[in-house]
Amino acid sequence: MFDRDPAARTTFEVVTTYPGVHAVIFYRLAHGLWNAGLRWLARWLSSFARWLTGIEIHPAARIGRRFFIDHGIGVVVGETAEIGDDVTLYHGVTLGGTTWKKEKRHPTIRNNVVIGAGAKVLGPIEVGEGARIGSNAVVVKDVPAGATVVGVPGRIVDRSRQQAKLSEGTREIARKMGFDAYGLTRDMPDPVATAIHAMLEHMHAMDRKVEDMCRGLKQLGAEVAEIQLPDLGPCEIGREAPLEDIDPLDQEGTGRGREREGNS
Repeated sequence: MFDRDPAARTTFEVVTTYPGVHAVIFYRLAHGLWNAGLRWLARWLSSFARWLTGIEIHPAARIGRRFFIDHGIGVVVGETAEIGDDVTLYHGVTLGGTTWKKEKRHPTIRNNVVIGAGAKVLGPIEVGEGARIGSNAVVVKDVPAGATVVGVPGRIVDRSRQQAKLSEGTREIARKMGFDAYGLTRDMPDPVATAIHAMLEHMHAMDRKVEDMCRGLKQLGAEVAEIQLPDLGPCEIGREAPLEDIDPLDQEGTGRGREREGNS
């Protein structure tokens, strides 16, 4: 606990106030009862632990050493889940199943995996050793060892290769507009970044087309004015107007709401 939670101060504090510790202790007891054939008693103890801690761990789940649940509220670990050593879960994590059949239906988590708050890892998939699952990600496919997964649905992010995958057009437009091209890659599961990437590609293509048209007109003897395009500057989202400054009659954003009110 001291290695993975900087808020931990004393052993007494950890043992008496950490619900993640309490949940794991109850799980160890319930798991022993389950393996001894006392299934109902194991489930009752598991239900009591859920009521006490807000963490539900099925007693049939298989969990390795030094398992740490930080904060813990809302964590669910299913019956056929398998968790290795030195795994860390944050609050709201679900290791859930995707079928009602009595078979292996929950994920297998290898050693040294960290799963962020609110993430859902679903189905009989495997998360490789040392992988990282971002907060609120939904993972339904196998994750290789050492990978980082973010987004809905979860996608692997290899930031070391993002810059290489950007086209020169995207880099050029991004430099003009002040964007950080490092964050604009097709591999990012962010719809806003994807839309911006498409816009940059389109703008670059239009620039090339206009330049070719002007060059062709000059070759035909036409006079084309040399217009210095204004600097785009950095793209920053401006502050929205306060609600009290918005005209309720101006539904179309034309600024004519007051005029209509006066005419009426």
